[in-house]
Amino acid sequence: MAAGADGPLKRMFVPILLPEKCYDQFFVHWDLLHVKLPQVFKILGAKSAEGLSLQSVMLELVALTGTMVYSIVNHFPFSSWGEALFLMLQTVTICFLVLHYRGQTGKGLAFLVGYALVLLVLLSPLTPRAIVTLLQASNMPSVVVGKLLQALTSYRNGHTGQLSAITVFLLFGGSLARIFTSIQETGDPLMAGTFVVSSLCNGLIAAQLLFYWNAKAPHKKKE
Repeated sequence: MAAGADGPLKRMFVPILLPEKCYDQFFVHWDLLHVKLPQVFKILGAKSAEGLSLQSVMLELVALTGTMVYSIVNHFPFSSWGEALFLMLQTVTICFLVLHYRGQTGKGLAFLVGYALVLLVLLSPLTPRAIVTLLQASNMPSVVVGKLLQALTSYRNGHTGQLSAITVFLLFGGSLARIFTSIQETGDPLMAGTFVVSSLCNGLIAAQLLFYWNAKAPHKKKE
């Protein structure tokens, strides 16, 4: 795992995008648990979720949930899917914040309750193994459609709004690294394929963020 992290991936990120110390913390020691917190803090700091596609965030949550449930049901080691749990919690938070700052706090609270109930059902014996496998297989289209929706939102806006550059680049690097670890630790082609597709899609968002780096959201005039 460390060998994969120290290869081409490290040359890509150090020192252009990340200092070596940060790279080691995130990709060698696997401190990816808080990768979406910069996004959460950026939304809270701006008191706005402008530029974020709610549909994209929801579909990403579907993909993370599928990976987590599929891994638990198949008794994969926690190291192969543990970050999906923490990313899921942060993604749920982002979903709520997007709704909250759109003035839909009630819907946000209902979403939290509904998601918790769905997760409990998926992890219970009530859910057939075939449904769990189908959910994991749906990760690829969920990730692709979700990222394309985010890319389309940014394209239409002409800026990336409150998208966090730190989160975008860490997700891109993390998904690249997970290709190697999923192959080594699970040997499951479905898991590895999901991370390949995720890497391509995260790369698209990262490239778009760089393209719109200097573009700012227009200020709304108060009536």
